[in-house]
Amino acid sequence: MEVREPSAKYLARVAFKQTELGDVPTDWNCLFVAQIVESRPNAIVGGPFGSDLVSKDYVLAGVPVIRGQNMGKGYVSGDFVFVSNQKAKQLQANLAKPGDLVFTQRGTLGQVSIVPPEPYSEYVVSQSQMKLSLNTNLVSVGYVFQYFSSPGGQRQIFDSAIQTGVPHTNLGILRSYQIPAPPTVNEQQAIATALSDADALIESLEQLLAKKRQIKQGAMQELLTAQRRLPGFEGEWEEKFLGECLLSRPDYGINAPAVEYSDKLPAYIRITDISDDGCFCPAPLVSVAHPLASEYYLEVGDLVFARTGASVGKSYRYKAADGVLAYAGFLIRVRPDKSKLDPEFLAYLVQTKLYWDWVRLMSMRSGQPGINGNEFRQFPVQLPRLAEQTAIAQVLSDMDADIAAVETRLTKARAIKQGMMQELLTGRIRLV
Repeated sequence: MEVREPSAKYLARVAFKQTELGDVPTDWNCLFVAQIVESRPNAIVGGPFGSDLVSKDYVLAGVPVIRGQNMGKGYVSGDFVFVSNQKAKQLQANLAKPGDLVFTQRGTLGQVSIVPPEPYSEYVVSQSQMKLSLNTNLVSVGYVFQYFSSPGGQRQIFDSAIQTGVPHTNLGILRSYQIPAPPTVNEQQAIATALSDADALIESLEQLLAKKRQIKQGAMQELLTAQRRLPGFEGEWEEKFLGECLLSRPDYGINAPAVEYSDKLPAYIRITDISDDGCFCPAPLVSVAHPLASEYYLEVGDLVFARTGASVGKSYRYKAADGVLAYAGFLIRVRPDKSKLDPEFLAYLVQTKLYWDWVRLMSMRSGQPGINGNEFRQFPVQLPRLAEQTAIAQVLSDMDADIAAVETRLTKARAIKQGMMQELLTGRIRLV
């Protein structure tokens, strides 16, 4: 499924009027939440407070309770706790039904979910949630959900929150939220459907990405420990220490402050510039200005390891595409002997559970955790012949490329969704 910004069959652009919510089409209305709920008691309610609902009330089956962890993307979901049917009857005013909207009241503000049509017919709203029962003759539930999930809706939620103690909101504030709405429910629903389709694509890509990452983790576990051999390779693997496979002893980086980035200076790589999956991800990119900086430039095949702090053991394999990099003092550089150890094979090996178990063991010392250069030399490695190392690294590299392609698609899909919200929820583009 491909999602594009809607580009065909637009209605003619119409005049705009200025409102508290910004410019909207002249035929749109800015409605308060209090105006779009059902005209019955308990259309806007919060969860029970005090001793009305506590953990001792939870049972194995009955009526599910909506808590913060059940506020998923779109629909209320996840693992539920339950209260008995008898307890739920005592909390009739706090029940949510399919089609209701649920807002987080305290804790993780900004979470909004729709109560799904199945598998349950009713839910108890917990102490930290609020629910709306909307008048579907006036508004589309999906449209209201999409608006409050958008930057404009989120801004209202956060700007109006009570900041004393833990930031929170209340039913009075919820009633005062405003929403810009097209004049007909049909047009609202068309917008909601378009945005929901974009959400479905994003969710499918997120699931695909998670699956591919899981497959890669399984492949690493098998291929890097000889549990599975690639076709054409056989023979015993040899156990060595990392220090036996290096061109020289591990080196410590330069102790110099970071300066504002300049293309006339080398970029600086520090522990904080290395992502958990071993990529150079500076935020922001900085440089180092030191007369000896060139002695600390990384070369293709080099790996650096964090030697101290909470990130001890984190690693990065230098890539020429990252430009000229000088490595900082809290990093240790190792230079594999490419006749014995493929640097890319090592880069994958130090992402495995085997490696991280070793890191935890080695860094269990008083004070701040750390591993020095001599200790990194003692890391035990199981190595096949060089050709098999390279083949394994290539398989995993291909998986990384596949994962990166999905990440790119996901980033694009999210950007398109943001653009669609900006256009459709403000009336800049009207759907036929």
